[in-house]
Amino acid sequence: MAGLLAACAPVPPAPIDLPTRVQARVASPLDLGKARQIAASIAPGARPEASGLDRLTLFAAILAQDPQVAQARAALASARADARAARKVAAPTFTLSSEYANDPSTTSPWLLGAGANLPLDIGGRRGARLARADLGILTARQDLAEVVWADRVALHRGLIDAMAGAEQARLGETIVALRDRQLAVLEQRARAGEIASLDLYPYRAARAAAARALSDARARAQGGRAAVAGVLGVPVSALADQTLTWPDFAAPSPTPPAISPAERARAIAARADVLRAIAAYDQAEADLRGQVAQRMPALSLGPGYTWERGLVKLPFALNLSLPSWDGNRAAIVAAETHRAQAGAALETTLAAAQAAIEAAQTERTAAAAALARVRSEELPATTRAATQAQVQFKLGAIGEVDRTAAQIAAAEAQLAQIDALVRLRSADLALEDALRRPLDGPETVIDPKLVQPWL
Repeated sequence: MAGLLAACAPVPPAPIDLPTRVQARVASPLDLGKARQIAASIAPGARPEASGLDRLTLFAAILAQDPQVAQARAALASARADARAARKVAAPTFTLSSEYANDPSTTSPWLLGAGANLPLDIGGRRGARLARADLGILTARQDLAEVVWADRVALHRGLIDAMAGAEQARLGETIVALRDRQLAVLEQRARAGEIASLDLYPYRAARAAAARALSDARARAQGGRAAVAGVLGVPVSALADQTLTWPDFAAPSPTPPAISPAERARAIAARADVLRAIAAYDQAEADLRGQVAQRMPALSLGPGYTWERGLVKLPFALNLSLPSWDGNRAAIVAAETHRAQAGAALETTLAAAQAAIEAAQTERTAAAAALARVRSEELPATTRAATQAQVQFKLGAIGEVDRTAAQIAAAEAQLAQIDALVRLRSADLALEDALRRPLDGPETVIDPKLVQPWL
């Protein structure tokens, strides 16, 4: 009766309505209210931006509505459900039997019987199964943390492109306007016969290059916003009325953070990919223990009841499920090989983590030096030259073409500064990715304990 009732428990179907899902995704809005609520809850000490989307709010939006994070959460819920199911005792079997014998010497020609097979879920088999289930939860949790971090890195790359592209577009518009003004003066001189028409080609080529750079900068800014929207799982139109803010984008730390060997070791040990590799090794070890346990027979009890032509019998059996003829040796050897493979994968992950930290530190130092050189040498020199050219122009010592050339050089130096700044911000992001922790900004005030409810 219990089996029949369990079999009749309703499980409603859940078919996928693809057109509805697609329409909902295309029109998905940015839940800014929820994002700011999460930001306030995970970083109580942070000062939120009055307007626009800063890095903390965008990170909170990842937790709120990123579809990849939602998928990783679903995988974690599935792993927990699998672990609960793994703790259930194996289902018993029940057998009904009957027999008819045409024997006139018996009081009844019928034999009726019933038997059950009750598996004993004990020993190494059960322990290995539960260990695999628990490690599945740990692996899913590390996968969730890695997805959150990977999307945070992708979002910051989009932010860097959006911020840099917008500034490059602003400078590009200035340079194109200066090129146009310079070219107009030269064309007027060419029409007056003061210079040859062939002399205009280098200036026209420079103007075309400036226009291409302006177009690329605008595309970079739009692509950065599209990347941010893609991480959040919303269309670009959902960010149309929002301003992406990074108040100190142009003021990175001049010196890289000092990382001692002990801090590097702790950072490597805390990386989600390293922890996942360790969980994979432990899972391979649990699989090996399970194969070793299968060398022993699996036990099950078989109580029964028989009514044999008026005689009641109560049989009882002890069933043994024997291992394979080789004592499960082949499966054990295969499991040992998988464990060795997991150990090698762990070493590879550790080596990659260490190499990523060292490479990011080297690039960060070089990028900081490049930005410092641009700001201390190229930018001041071109600014002084533009100022002197303006003075000389007012005195009549130079013409409009030379003055404009000096102004263009100063604007191009500012573009070089943006390029160096992007390199440094990208190096900072690479170092953060290698360490798996933020180095500056509002995310550094997030309390890890307060983030756990959202993971």
